[in-house]
Amino acid sequence: MVKTSEIIQKRKDKFDTLKQSKLQLFPNDFRVSHTVNEIKALVEKSPETLKADSPSFAVAGRMVAINRFGKTVFIRFRDRTGQLQAYIRKDQIGDEAYQLFKQLDVGDFVGLGGEMFQTKTGEWTLFVKELQLLCKTIRPLPEKFHGLKDPEKRYRQRYLDLIMNADARKLFVQRSRIIQEIRNFFLQHDFLEVETPMMQPIPGGAEAEPFITHHNALGMDLYLRIAPELYLKRLVVGGFERVFEINRSFRNEGISTQHNPEFTMLEFYQAYATFTDLMDLTEQLFSTVSLAVTGSTNISYQDDTIDLAGPWRRITLQKALVDIGGIDAALLKDKDALLNFAAQSGIQMTKTGRLGKVITKLFDAVVEPKLIQPTYITGYPVEVSPLSRRSDHEPEITDRFELFIGGREIANGFSELNDPVDQRERFSQQVESRTAGDQNAHLMDHDYIEALEYGMPPTAGEGIGIDRLVMLLTDADSIREVILFPHMKPRD
Repeated sequence: MVKTSEIIQKRKDKFDTLKQSKLQLFPNDFRVSHTVNEIKALVEKSPETLKADSPSFAVAGRMVAINRFGKTVFIRFRDRTGQLQAYIRKDQIGDEAYQLFKQLDVGDFVGLGGEMFQTKTGEWTLFVKELQLLCKTIRPLPEKFHGLKDPEKRYRQRYLDLIMNADARKLFVQRSRIIQEIRNFFLQHDFLEVETPMMQPIPGGAEAEPFITHHNALGMDLYLRIAPELYLKRLVVGGFERVFEINRSFRNEGISTQHNPEFTMLEFYQAYATFTDLMDLTEQLFSTVSLAVTGSTNISYQDDTIDLAGPWRRITLQKALVDIGGIDAALLKDKDALLNFAAQSGIQMTKTGRLGKVITKLFDAVVEPKLIQPTYITGYPVEVSPLSRRSDHEPEITDRFELFIGGREIANGFSELNDPVDQRERFSQQVESRTAGDQNAHLMDHDYIEALEYGMPPTAGEGIGIDRLVMLLTDADSIREVILFPHMKPRD
């Protein structure tokens, strides 16, 4: 087997030879008249007219295969829309262009002009009359038979993954469509798309450790946002009653199949709505997007069939722990008893200061993996919901839900706390927790409280993990599969 280094050296030699011949190796004057898919559409629509009129096409792309037969050659090339076969003959393109072509390799970009015809096997093929080199490559593509299989190489060199793997290209086209359908849905529901700061003086809106940077001119530290929530709610105070943002957020946390330090979220807020209204809206959103992108509201995810058509199951946190997690209801009021249960069950508890934290941690371990079909969990304790409105009927819990599909959290929403006095007290409790060692607890945000003092109407808001939604709709088992350039450790 020829070593890659030897192939690269041969290609460098070709590169130098062509350069010495004064050939422009990176021209920018070729003009494309059609894409591959546009040509195929014309062929399918009126093949007889195409044969009779012999229209000429100018198309460009990367060569992905070259099959030489003496003075004739068949190649396959690909543009952003698809792949097409081309037929190259010396007597048609001329000796100079043919000698140039003999120096070309798989991976090079070419511009081709010619007419369409059918081969003996019936395949529509471009009969090349003009050929131009558009970009000479030095490194060879991965061997076609094996493709690019190594996950680490695929993530580190996503460009190679996209060149070699049709499934990867399809997935990221689907991701783009999913985001566009989400945007269309909210615009059709009279929401305004906005942008809020990515660098913030106080990180807020979630319990997470932020990334820190420093602004030289202002002489102050800033934080990459962990969530856009508090700024979006400031906009509701300002009179924008329905807002949404498809945003990049950052959390200084571990990397796993479900977590990337930089990720995409959808957050939206609706005045004069409750958390139950948002549950209804979310069911509409997911079913609409799934139908548009996959053609159905029934999807297959990791060997499970999931029905995204509503209504979805709704169950309280405590009932889920009892009915699904198998925990005795009597234990749910006793933190020490729960910690003992966790120890006996082999569940590691890293945060044990608050009963609500213990309960939600146990839920993550014994209930969440079992929630395959869409399920809303409601009734979260106040102590783990510092921005949520208290329930009018049970003041120790909040009007909040989390949505789980496929065994993982997809969304978090609640009726917003708009009482500035209560919010200040909640922030104070968070500050106490932070002082006690919980570095993910909220900081005191006096400016946000001041905004609430000007009055925020009754409002409900929600955050949805776009990356996890894309995983769900594309049957991806890792968040790295759906992020173009996931974060990774440096290569040794």
